[in-house]
Amino acid sequence: MRHLLPGDRVTIVAPSGPIPEERFARGVALLQARGYRVDVRLPTASARYLAGSDEERRATLLSAFEDPDTRCVWAARGGYGATRLLPSLPLAALARADKALVGFSDVTALHLALAAHGGRSVHGPVVTTLPELPTAAVDRVLGLLAAPARPPAPLVGVPLVPGIAEGPLYGGCLALVVHLLGTPYLPSLRGAILFLEDVDERPYRLDRMWTHLRQAGALEGLAGVALGEFCGCDDPAGAFTGAGLLGELAAELGVPVATGLPFGHGRDNRALPHGARARLVDGRLELLEGLSRP
Repeated sequence: MRHLLPGDRVTIVAPSGPIPEERFARGVALLQARGYRVDVRLPTASARYLAGSDEERRATLLSAFEDPDTRCVWAARGGYGATRLLPSLPLAALARADKALVGFSDVTALHLALAAHGGRSVHGPVVTTLPELPTAAVDRVLGLLAAPARPPAPLVGVPLVPGIAEGPLYGGCLALVVHLLGTPYLPSLRGAILFLEDVDERPYRLDRMWTHLRQAGALEGLAGVALGEFCGCDDPAGAFTGAGLLGELAAELGVPVATGLPFGHGRDNRALPHGARARLVDGRLELLEGLSRP
């Protein structure tokens, strides 16, 4: 994986939803202030709930990966739409590319599809959320890109089910993981540490999605579960939280489970090298690898 250093080109694409202009402009300004050359490649016009037509979103994404001067491909925002592109993308070639894809939320679909072909990418902030993060979270994602062979610092959560688990790190937004069931774009989770987060899902929907994963057999042989933030997912009456509910469901697997890890749609979205090997130790998520393979 190529290093990203000040002076290098970051190409911003929009594989998912329309772009909120003010937040996007602040995100671009942040990257420029950090010394990067920013190349914005967005569709010419939004299409309903998408940033542009499937053809335009696909073309701009591919052009970023094919541009030899681009060191990093960064998603402008999440929303919806990345799954529509998967059948038309040369995923095996993109998985072998020497530049990282950065994003989360709807970008989970692209991360998992690349992982199914052996690729690694960065589950981290999209451009529109960058200005809202603490400096440490911005430093983390840029540090991971600058030194792709170096594992980032551990994330510390709460050990719901103590123990030690080790395996490749797959996951992202729970809804997107579930929506890839039955497709060729979801890698096997056997032996993996599954990391999950979500936003604005009622607890019963979290239960339904988790139950779907389990009944489909996707969780068989899972090594461990790492749960991040579940924003806006609590019981409306305040009786319980979405994160607590999902933790209880995950604990039924009998594997190590950590909760409260700082990644997801909240105010502190710490970047993770998707596809890299990791270790879960009593609530602590340790990264054994970075983006580059040893």
